[in-house]
Amino acid sequence: MSKPRLIAFYLPQFYPTKENDEWWQPGFTEWTNVGQAKPLFPGHYQPRIPADLGYYDLRVPETREKQAELAKEAGIEGFCYWHYWFAGRQLLDRVFREVVESGKPDYPFCLCWANHSWYKKVWDPTKPNTLLIEQTYPGKQDYIDHFYALLPAFKDPRYMKREGKLIFGLFLPLDDDNTKLFIETWNELALQNGLQGFWFFALENGMKDRYVNLNPGYYNGACVDYMPLQGVTKNKLSSLLWHVVMKFTRFPRYMTYNRYVRQMIKEFKPQAGYYPCVGPSFDHSPRSKNRGVILQGSTPEKWQHLCQVIFDKVSHRSHEDNIVFIKSWNEWGEGNYLEPDLKYGKAYIRNLRKVVDSFSK
Repeated sequence: MSKPRLIAFYLPQFYPTKENDEWWQPGFTEWTNVGQAKPLFPGHYQPRIPADLGYYDLRVPETREKQAELAKEAGIEGFCYWHYWFAGRQLLDRVFREVVESGKPDYPFCLCWANHSWYKKVWDPTKPNTLLIEQTYPGKQDYIDHFYALLPAFKDPRYMKREGKLIFGLFLPLDDDNTKLFIETWNELALQNGLQGFWFFALENGMKDRYVNLNPGYYNGACVDYMPLQGVTKNKLSSLLWHVVMKFTRFPRYMTYNRYVRQMIKEFKPQAGYYPCVGPSFDHSPRSKNRGVILQGSTPEKWQHLCQVIFDKVSHRSHEDNIVFIKSWNEWGEGNYLEPDLKYGKAYIRNLRKVVDSFSK
């Protein structure tokens, strides 16, 4: 029974940027949404208020150090920073760049390319969203430029690996028609620069069709996520009923955390190449108000139960291969975080550590 290698997704959008000032409002960060959240029905846990770290600014090195300390306390091996690359233009890159350049915190990391366009969403299906920046794939030279922009990170001893290969993920693994060329190019460049290549993983939301047959020539693994990011319904009829309810009552779509736990435990199969992704909670209402999707009723005890069962399912794997993703470390705008809040303190962190410590090395 090997101990899991926990990798927690990490959102860097907790400091002002020129683009967000222009697109949203001066000083906009993720806290802007979090701070204005309100409960939408009795028992709805909002607003969520950070405890130990407060409403932090990720430009502050001490905050990043404290985050790493808390993550170690939870038994998490490293952070997977969301990375934003738009044909040579990087967004929200300051935090990770400073982590690499400063050598601090001394804590493992890897990257996942959030390769999607950005929109200013109105959260109303009858009105159009405004495109802010489009995700495009210009071709091989852009892949080369992208690789070399990240080469200092790839050569950093803190960069996480699986069997010597750099761990790197893609949020939309089927979005680029030339994915095979991208992966081949990066693996070639890695070898040319004294690296052993990449272990590429694809994010897969279990609520949709599987990204079947993830050919080893493409992706090496799939991060299997059952969070109800797109909705909570199973068929077109129930989806239509939800839209009717939302239209006339303005009631958000929600699903109990108990149901999510049952679904994750039932649906995840520990087949080769598939790696589980577990979440402590989810609540999109700080961003989308009553148009959000909400997981209702999460507790530290339910989170502990989910982790125990899922970790058991993959404990037969070698420690090197026993990768489990956590979504997320600090997605406060989606109610999806492990960092301490005023209601539960460090309970989610403590309970995760209890599960991790129940496994041998």
